[in-house]
Amino acid sequence: MTCDRRTDLINGLLDLAAFLDAHPDVPVPFSVTVHHFPDRTSDTDQCTEIDQIAALVGSDIDYEDSPYGHYATSRMFGPVEYRAVAILSAARARHDAYASYRGCVQPDPAPIASKEGQLR
Repeated sequence: MTCDRRTDLINGLLDLAAFLDAHPDVPVPFSVTVHHFPDRTSDTDQCTEIDQIAALVGSDIDYEDSPYGHYATSRMFGPVEYRAVAILSAARARHDAYASYRGCVQPDPAPIASKEGQLR
């Protein structure tokens, strides 16, 4: 690996493609999405970066995730998607609030079925 994450990513994708081509018995998914997330700066700065990426890749802003607090754009290459997503501050705060309960609630152990099919 180099210190250049762009080169490392491109080489990794090329290596994966070559590996899958050489090993046709290895199953592949229906699609692949490569995500880019801007640094967690202000919402305005993140949206500006996504706007710039949209211009670079020739795509529009995808408002489908807007109700969730995401600002995104993407470009498809067949079944491969390059997607740039800004997760805005309200969405991060909402996630942090939900996650603050993690580990506080413990479900009862699931019942175990016996060989006869009865729950123990």
